Amino acid sequence: MNNIWSDHVQGIMTLYLSRKLRFDDIFFTQYEKLFNLDHNKDLKILEIGCGPGALAESLHRWYPKAQITAIDRDSIFISFARDNISGVRFLEGDATHLPFENDSFDVTISNTVQEHIEPSAFWGEQRRVLKPGGVCLCLSARKGIHCPAPCLEMTNEEKEFWDSLPQSEDELKKYNVCRFPMSEAELPTSMESHGFIDVTTGFAIIDLTPDATKYSDKMAEAMIEAGRQSSLEAIRSAHSDHAEKAISAVNDKYEERLRLYRSGIKQWDTSVSVTMVIRGTKG
Repeated sequence: MNNIWSDHVQGIMTLYLSRKLRFDDIFFTQYEKLFNLDHNKDLKILEIGCGPGALAESLHRWYPKAQITAIDRDSIFISFARDNISGVRFLEGDATHLPFENDSFDVTISNTVQEHIEPSAFWGEQRRVLKPGGVCLCLSARKGIHCPAPCLEMTNEEKEFWDSLPQSEDELKKYNVCRFPMSEAELPTSMESHGFIDVTTGFAIIDLTPDATKYSDKMAEAMIEAGRQSSLEAIRSAHSDHAEKAISAVNDKYEERLRLYRSGIKQWDTSVSVTMVIRGTKG
């Protein structure tokens, strides 16, 4: 069993809830233009590095005629996805050695995966499994905006908890996280250099502001809850026996944020993500 990522880098709910928001149907029109896929075709789509499955879940709704397969090397993510998401085939496997025949898929798609994989393996394996003329979609997170509500600032209990932990090796370096970053210019250049043609780029701007009236109460509260789960998973991932006070403090401050929202007391906290979409076809 491989659970390195879910145990040491990003937890299930941190990834699932944040991606569920970013790939909500309200944002589909942005992705639809950038993906430029034919809704009328019975496409075979492969998502690489699917994590707990939020993007694959959205793809199943957005392209109901498509046959969607999603792969990740983390066993815990795949188990969660299989248990919670229907209509998608989830498999455990490695992006650098995809367990599929040549020319198997019409579309490959990945979200924040490229920066962790050596480029020739990342592009080469996708080009191998794509049919001639198949589409490769690479989604890459760019610098966004994060402005928290005052009531969500780090508490003394959280600070004391994090300060109490022994210094350890940087987890990101230890597990080769973001070892192959590329700029906005380097990404399409790299795709072209590995045999893809008709390369295009674009950006999806995902504005998550709970107090914005364009969002339903359910969506707004989901934004707040995603932040809570991310904070809680970060504490629990430290595997410390002294986390109770920090966990309680996190829950208290997010309950306060919910109370303010439900009372109509606006905080205008916001998180704006910028996702670059690089699209190319197999030449």
